Amino acid sequence: MKKYIIAVFVALSLLSCSKKEEEEKAPQAKKGFELSNTMLKSISLAKVEKKYIEDNYSFYGKISADKNSYIDVYPLVGGNVMSVNVELGDYVRKGQVLATIRSTELADVQKDVSDAKTDLVVAQNNLRVAKEMYEGKLTTEREVLEAKSQLQKAQDQMQRSNAVSTVYNVKKGNIYSVTAPISGYIVQKNINKDMQLRSDRSENIFDVANTTNVWAIMNVNESDIDKINLGMSAQVSTLSYPDKVFDGKIDKIFKIIDPQTNTMQARVVLDNANGLLIPESKATIKISSSENNMALTVPSKAVIFDDNRSFVVIYKSRTDLKVKEVKVLKQVGDVTYISEGLSEGEEVITNNQLLIYRSLNN
Repeated sequence: MKKYIIAVFVALSLLSCSKKEEEEKAPQAKKGFELSNTMLKSISLAKVEKKYIEDNYSFYGKISADKNSYIDVYPLVGGNVMSVNVELGDYVRKGQVLATIRSTELADVQKDVSDAKTDLVVAQNNLRVAKEMYEGKLTTEREVLEAKSQLQKAQDQMQRSNAVSTVYNVKKGNIYSVTAPISGYIVQKNINKDMQLRSDRSENIFDVANTTNVWAIMNVNESDIDKINLGMSAQVSTLSYPDKVFDGKIDKIFKIIDPQTNTMQARVVLDNANGLLIPESKATIKISSSENNMALTVPSKAVIFDDNRSFVVIYKSRTDLKVKEVKVLKQVGDVTYISEGLSEGEEVITNNQLLIYRSLNN
């Protein structure tokens, strides 16, 4: 019996040693990839979304003042320029005096007003006398009617003279004031102090433009005419503010091709209440158009191009990340359309994903 117990004990000891040796020889389980706290804070995520497929086209052009709010200012009289109160680029308000001109032509206007006042007073007195004489039976009713007719003529002449005086903005001393017809910026100036202006001058002396709204005029090559339509969204950028985008829509297409440039022009109306868009500055206009088809999309910066293939890193948790190969349908700016490899709602890493991609592959 004692020998049997010893034999069993020896057998159990040998079995235990054998298992221990097997465990020591077996490879240790490999720990899975896990994002560190620092890396987790540095990444950014974006959901895979289904969107209508869009196309973007870029055109070049310039910023132009709204021609409906662009007014040429002409002097109504000739004479000597006494003062010029504004400079090119100044902002002016409607009715503000831009320049003053001393003109002998205004003497005739002032004389007409003075003569009209005198004639009106005479006609009023004649009518009063005619009525008194008629009441005293010293004249006929016909003479009263004639006096009334002369008074009406004098009143009409007075109104005409005052209207002309108002148009010329006549002041004492034969001074003519050139005023701003609208609020806006002085974009052209062809007048200086002490200049002598001829009465038959055909050139304007100021241009005033209201730039609350401006136009982006883009040049469209013949081969691209079929790519634009009214109402298409447009994003405009300028050299002055390359990182700022101004949104608008195509509201007019000029169906005329310039024979010198072989281009057609289209117009985008832009809100310029902040005054950042300067007329005549160069502009880049990007046009977006949507198709009827939809596709899954990811931010373009999430796509990794490696060995002539495209990949993204899918994130589920800090310990559950996966590299997926995708088929790119097309890339339009910051958006990449995917035809295969992803499901809607999945999350892709858009920042530091290349480092994670390499770690997962290793």
